[in-house]
Amino acid sequence: MAKRKKNKNKSSRLLSNKAWWAGGLFVAAVYILVFYFFFVGPTGFRWHALYGDVNYPEGFEIQGIDVSHYQGNIDWEKLRNAMIGKAPVRFIIVKATEGASVVDEKFSDNFNNAREYGFIRGAYHFYSVRSAARDQAHFFLEKVKLEEGDLPPVLDVEHKPEELTTEEFQKDVLTWLHIVEDKYDVKPIIYTYYKFKQQYLSDSRFDDYPYWIAHYYASKLEYKGEWKFWQHTDAGKLPGINGYVDFNIYNGSYYDLKQLTIK
Repeated sequence: MAKRKKNKNKSSRLLSNKAWWAGGLFVAAVYILVFYFFFVGPTGFRWHALYGDVNYPEGFEIQGIDVSHYQGNIDWEKLRNAMIGKAPVRFIIVKATEGASVVDEKFSDNFNNAREYGFIRGAYHFYSVRSAARDQAHFFLEKVKLEEGDLPPVLDVEHKPEELTTEEFQKDVLTWLHIVEDKYDVKPIIYTYYKFKQQYLSDSRFDDYPYWIAHYYASKLEYKGEWKFWQHTDAGKLPGINGYVDFNIYNGSYYDLKQLTIK
C-alpha cells in the first residue's frame, strides 16, 4: 500500500511538472508572438534598436529630425552642420502643444532656433484623448504662430478614446484638422503609425491630407498609400543632442519640400 501511494505521489509530481512546463512554454510563445506582431514585424512601431547601428533607407536625399523637451538643451551650433548618413539635416519639426493645456517646455527655444539656424521648421500638436478636439485646435492656434516658409501644422494622433466609436473619433480628428486648416489655408500634416492609420483613419475624408508615417527599423515602408514623411527610427544620434532623436526622411526633392511650406 505504501509503495503504491509513493508511486502515485511521484506520478502526480511528474504531471504537475509537465503542466508547469507546458504552461510556461505557452506563455513564452504568446509573448514572442505579441512582441513580434507589435514591435518587430514589418508594421511594427516604436521599439529601440536591437541590431546595433541605425539603418538609413536608400533613395531619399532629404533628411530631418523632430524634437521636444526629451532632447533637453540642444547645442544648435553643433547641430547646424549635422549629417544623417551622407545628407545634411534639412528640416526640424518641433513639439508645440498637447491636449488643451500643455505647451512643451522647450517649444519656444526649439522653434525659434530651428529658423535662426537655417532649418525648415514645423510644429506639431499631440492629440489627447482627454480633451475636446475643438479646444485642442484653438489651443494650438493660440500658442503656435507659423510663418511663411514653415511646414504646415502637424497633428500627431496615436490613440483613440475607448468610449468613442471609430466614426465619432474620425469626426473629432476632422474637427481639429478643419479648424487649423481654416486658419492657415493649408492642409495640416497627419502624423501616425501604420497600424493606427489602417485601423482608424482609412477613410476617404483623410485622403487629401499629407501623411507622416512612423515605421521603425525597416529598409522599406510597408504603407502603400501616399505619404510625405517617414519617421524610420527613434534611436538616431547627432552632434549637439544628448541621447536619442527621431530621424525622418522626406519623400521628394528639396524643391518639393519648399513647395510644401506655408506661402
